[in-house]
Amino acid sequence: MTLAIATEFAFRLDRPTDALLQFEAAAIPEQAVTAATLDMSTAEHCARIPAQDDIGERLWIRAEGEFRVRYEVEVQPRRLVHDLAGLSALDPHEMPGEAVQYLFDSRYCQADRLQSFAEAEFGGTAGGARVAAIRDWIAANIAYSPGASDARTAAHDTMLERAGVCRDFAHVLIALARASAIPARYVACYAPGVEPPDFHAIAEVFLTDPVTPDGGIWQMVDATGMADPAQTAKIGVGRDAADVSFLTSFGKTDLRHKSVAVRLL
Repeated sequence: MTLAIATEFAFRLDRPTDALLQFEAAAIPEQAVTAATLDMSTAEHCARIPAQDDIGERLWIRAEGEFRVRYEVEVQPRRLVHDLAGLSALDPHEMPGEAVQYLFDSRYCQADRLQSFAEAEFGGTAGGARVAAIRDWIAANIAYSPGASDARTAAHDTMLERAGVCRDFAHVLIALARASAIPARYVACYAPGVEPPDFHAIAEVFLTDPVTPDGGIWQMVDATGMADPAQTAKIGVGRDAADVSFLTSFGKTDLRHKSVAVRLL
């Protein structure tokens, strides 16, 4: 199975400005990048740096005026997908360093504010079964509503408003998982079937590895129900959306255009 992805966006910088871009499918063991083309406007400076957890890369640019990006890629996902409800949780003291950071609060996922709710609502579950219960609760109680949130909306805001988009669904799942002592991180990705077509956001949770005794494994979870982990191309990961934006500008920026198309070959 191969995903064909085409992404295009343009933005304007009124003065020489630094910007950090992250939009390319990551070349990692769980997915193979078989072909890729990238066309970008000329920049005063352009450099690649490793992204968070060495999953994918970021591009530093320094530019002025209109900057355009056109990216096409073919990706073959080949990750192992396990039955979520059948996976157990690791005790916190058993977790490796890479997972521990994803137990902590972050800008959009303030888990400490949701611990009482998580225990009251999901107290009879544990591990992957709790994550599945959280996913199902989100699907039943939060409406997918474009325009219902903005760049300031955090997980607890979405739970109060009961509406949001994919980033908000991911933030709520991440926050409730962390409130349950389950490491969870934000995943920026491409997936077919996302409506409206765009960069997509899902969560990953760290649970026991059914293959390796005493080991752990990251498993994708999409509370919107739109992305199948077996048909998803990962761009990058982070604590929440602030870590994995396709465009982070360190100055005034006007986004002029953005389009994403993903299809199965």
